[in-house]
Amino acid sequence: MISTPWDAASPLYKKLVVASMSLSLLGIVLAVVGAAGGNRSLMYTAVGILLTGVVLHVVGLVVRGRDVKTFRRDNPPTPRR
Repeated sequence: MISTPWDAASPLYKKLVVASMSLSLLGIVLAVVGAAGGNRSLMYTAVGILLTGVVLHVVGLVVRGRDVKTFRRDNPPTPRR
């Protein structure tokens, strides 16, 4: 097996992780800008973007778990002697 989880990850998982991190960063920046400027609508929009990032993160965890399950089914461990 490959030594790092990122190298062994599926392309879908990688896309979900990058999208989740990007949306989370965007949401944090918008929340800070909205709070600094007193713009409530921008802050509420930022919360929605942050929640979308969290949902994508959870979906990524599900995809990663599915990939690991498939890998383990296709490559059963060898018994030790």
